[in-house]
Amino acid sequence: MNSKQSIHNFTIKGLNGKEINFSDYSGKKILLVNVASECGLTPQYAQLEEMYREFSDKFVIIACPANNFGAQEPGTDAEIQAFCTLTYKVSFPLSTKISVKGSDKHDLYRFVTEKAQNGVQDSDVSWNFQKYVFDEQGFLSHVFEPQTEPASDEILTALGLSI
Repeated sequence: MNSKQSIHNFTIKGLNGKEINFSDYSGKKILLVNVASECGLTPQYAQLEEMYREFSDKFVIIACPANNFGAQEPGTDAEIQAFCTLTYKVSFPLSTKISVKGSDKHDLYRFVTEKAQNGVQDSDVSWNFQKYVFDEQGFLSHVFEPQTEPASDEILTALGLSI
């Protein structure tokens, strides 16, 4: 049976210690990104922050630090918070460090990557900075590979934005 669930059913602990409740973003599109501080794609934080500052009234970015690829997120939650704040002035919500693949995959990423749960498609997180777009009702609408720049035409279109 294939029933479509919404990301709005999920919460995740934020780096600030507070719960990130996805239902708080009902009516906005959500861009979910697994991130790492020591990756060749880490400079994508700059584009993500620029987009968030310009369009935070239209969508939200939720970033999930993960150490699944090349041990490129080795820091503690406090170190990750400091890096993101000092280096990229990140103002969008960040979760605590989680696993996005393997047997210890966080329940949020089980939902995101398994068609049986999200009702849309199976996908594997292939590297840091893979992007998932959810519509205003919290349903998965698009998956973008890590190398796709956050401000690419494809992602901006999926988010209903134009620069």
